[in-house]
Amino acid sequence: MAERQTIDGLLAVARSRIERLEPEAAARAVSAGAFLVDIRCSDDRRSVGTIPGSVHVPLSVLFWRLDPSSGHDDPALSDLARPIVLICAHGYSSSLAAATLRGLGFASVADVIGGFESWAAAGLPVLRDGS
Repeated sequence: MAERQTIDGLLAVARSRIERLEPEAAARAVSAGAFLVDIRCSDDRRSVGTIPGSVHVPLSVLFWRLDPSSGHDDPALSDLARPIVLICAHGYSSSLAAATLRGLGFASVADVIGGFESWAAAGLPVLRDGS
């Protein structure tokens, strides 16, 4: 029987395989052409805001929408060579998802350290309901 993994162990392995960006560096990557993919649920996006220009792909369908071999991909997002930056609420789910995308063959995938919370705290653009 395989030894049990912990979530902290899985997270450490995932983060060793990806690039992690501070919010300001993520904003620069997006300005340079990376897709910013927001994997938060719709309720979170409605309650705390969205990032202008980000693409919403919920975590529950992320891998199928981005993997060009899935048969359910979004051609605008499934270019294995285009840099992708993932953002979640706090920077945990996005790390695990980014490592999975690396395993699916994406050449350049990163996540935002601290997630949306740190993006907003850094004073980067956020659209709030009614903005």
